[in-house]
Amino acid sequence: MKENSKSLLGGLAVIISAIGIVALVGLFAINPQKELVTGEADATEYRVSNMVPGHVDSIYVNEGDIVKKGDTLAHIGSKQVAAKMKQATAVKNAASAQSRKAQGGARDQQKQMAYQVWQKAQAAVEIYRKSYERVKGLHEKGVLPAQKLDEVEAQYKVAQADCAAAEQQYLMAEEGARREDIDAAEALVKQAGGAVAEVQSYLDDSYLIAPSNGQVVEIYCKMGDLIGTGSPVMSILDMSDCWFFFAVREDLLKGINPGDTVDIQIPALSDKEHYKGVVRRVQAMASYATWRATKTNGQYDVKSFDVKVVPLDEIKGLRPGMTAILEN
Repeated sequence: MKENSKSLLGGLAVIISAIGIVALVGLFAINPQKELVTGEADATEYRVSNMVPGHVDSIYVNEGDIVKKGDTLAHIGSKQVAAKMKQATAVKNAASAQSRKAQGGARDQQKQMAYQVWQKAQAAVEIYRKSYERVKGLHEKGVLPAQKLDEVEAQYKVAQADCAAAEQQYLMAEEGARREDIDAAEALVKQAGGAVAEVQSYLDDSYLIAPSNGQVVEIYCKMGDLIGTGSPVMSILDMSDCWFFFAVREDLLKGINPGDTVDIQIPALSDKEHYKGVVRRVQAMASYATWRATKTNGQYDVKSFDVKVVPLDEIKGLRPGMTAILEN
């Protein structure tokens, strides 16, 4: 009887245990645990690149330094650009001198000299006129041949032409350069100024400036390195522009819409504290990377969606790459 009672009690214990296990399985089946949607933090990172090829002359910051927008980060030296600036400056100075000469006209000494040449030419004309009249009178009396008259007449006409030319030279000196010459000189000055401004922009670009407030996270070169145009020199992390990225299955998207406010937990910062964020984007991800079957026997398939959440307030200590949990 005792052995039968023990066997009966043992059987009842097994049956009760089995019933308890089945009940627990059923409880979890009816009330499954809530699935966690995990993602990670990210922030805007600027790569500061150079515009002018050259050698790294100076690096004014170190990795980890906090910089402000407009701070000078490094300087890239270029002997070729410096030589171009000297050349462009010399051309501009020459063009400016030419323009001043055209606008100022002839000097007083040049005007006086042109006037004296004109007066001399007028005196020569008067002499040749008198000679021509005397020779002409003698020719008419038959004293001198016609050839002598022709020679004196030709000299008289040459003197008149020289006088007219001297007069025009004097008037040009008084009037100054023509409007066309002045305009041409001014155009050369503007052209040379444009060349100087272009080279100056290259010199300005040789100083690398912080595009925003942030932290220097990585420097890719060292002093003396030769770098080409567009080569990255360092990276600046702007933590004022951070967000969270979640890959959410479409069957978990209920209640997650652009503009909604959601709760986010960041285990690296706190196991209990929750942070508020706004959903900015809900966009389907590439099918080849996110497709999965909802059932092993395959009833339908689901895709993942890229959900971007921006925190409402600054989160101290947040760093890109930290795990985030989206609570919906």
